[in-house]
Amino acid sequence: MTASQLLFRIRSMTLLFVILLILSGITAFPTYSELKWLMATHIFNPGSALGAWLYKVWLGVKEINDNNHFLFYGYDWLAFAHIVIGMAFIGPYRDPVRNKWVIEWGILACISVIPLALIMGNARGIPWFHILIDCCFGIFGIIPLYIVHRWISKLEKLTSDQ
Repeated sequence: MTASQLLFRIRSMTLLFVILLILSGITAFPTYSELKWLMATHIFNPGSALGAWLYKVWLGVKEINDNNHFLFYGYDWLAFAHIVIGMAFIGPYRDPVRNKWVIEWGILACISVIPLALIMGNARGIPWFHILIDCCFGIFGIIPLYIVHRWISKLEKLTSDQ
């Protein structure tokens, strides 16, 4: 594989990762309307564990919207953080070898999702199936970053041999 082919792959996978990271974050902006729509469509059976959990979450979100709407400002900052974290990957997109550390930092951040979800999810009374979903964000985030890291190492070797 040539250096230009590797660079194309690195940039494509990095861009995909950033797009998915930002999309997962901006879904925090419309939390109230998303849950309102989900409850109105009756997609999930309220008798199921998932349906009961979503209904409980909806009641909490509705109460916050009705009585303490300002708390959604925290959701806005959560979404913004995803956007800013995504911007950190501009470095590896531009110069992957020089900014390989950003990919390594991203891998560490993904790994850190797991203990945070396990510890704080349990402390906050989050059901296990939801904690596992949160852990999956970290696990699935590691996959493209690990692939990109391997490709950057190959690119590094190719370019140092020239």
